[in-house]
Amino acid sequence: MFDPTDLYRLGGDVPELTDPVLLYHFEGFVDAGSAGRLAVGHLLAELEHRVVATFDVDRLLDYRSRRPLMTFDTDRWTECESPELAVHLANDAAGTPFLLMSGPEPDREWELFTEAVGTLVTRLNVGKLVTVHGIPMAAPHTRPLGLTAHGTRPDLVTGPGSPFGRIQVPGSAAALLELRLGARGHDALGYAVHVPHYLAQAEYPRAAVTALEAVSRGTGLVFPLDGLRDAAEKTTAEIEEQIIGSAELSTAIHGLEQQYDAFNAGAERENLMAETTPMPTGDELAAQFERFLAERDEKDS
Repeated sequence: MFDPTDLYRLGGDVPELTDPVLLYHFEGFVDAGSAGRLAVGHLLAELEHRVVATFDVDRLLDYRSRRPLMTFDTDRWTECESPELAVHLANDAAGTPFLLMSGPEPDREWELFTEAVGTLVTRLNVGKLVTVHGIPMAAPHTRPLGLTAHGTRPDLVTGPGSPFGRIQVPGSAAALLELRLGARGHDALGYAVHVPHYLAQAEYPRAAVTALEAVSRGTGLVFPLDGLRDAAEKTTAEIEEQIIGSAELSTAIHGLEQQYDAFNAGAERENLMAETTPMPTGDELAAQFERFLAERDEKDS
């Protein structure tokens, strides 16, 4: 029987905490618009923090599937970027301590990893676990971003219900943590931000803002978001500039807006398709947007 505590190493000075939130995000799974990565990166950049636990990535990662970058200088190797999966202790804008776990998603030993995180949750007296990421949706950027909340108890989940019903999807370490630790009585919840599918491969700061605002509502933590909101406004302005320069994209976005509004209003699909504006499929709109961006990059180069 493997000891799950062998998977991590605690720092030398770990304080006694009272029901802290553990916010976590792993890179490697679906994260449309880099919502989770940008949210975590913003907090680590804006808030003072220190590492209180590190995981043994040599046991958890498959280096051949995602090779670390190494630097070769003239006649020798000089550097290797070693990945880190760690738990940080930080204080929010109001001075409330919370924990932030981030790094690459483990490739192996998921069950032992969840056991290891469970022992850390107990050791650090964690009161609630929260995760965030982005998922691509057929929604225009000109409308409010949707959000699917999920949790280990019904009263943890607030806001509009999920549009998905019962589905099966590829698993993730983040989802397994919620499932396994929830079964052991821990409170865990997550937020999936609905990112416009044609922006899924780009960095979309607005999705990170939506994610962190949801975390604040669900936990009471207060985050400094001014810089992230400024980045979101700048990105939106750039997107609008690109769309204005393309009649094809403008028509496609307008069609998507009609489709989105009709769905939210409960309109029948037959009525929606009767509109004179053609309704693009998700793949068609994404292809149009990517083609426009490629053409723009060629002109700028």
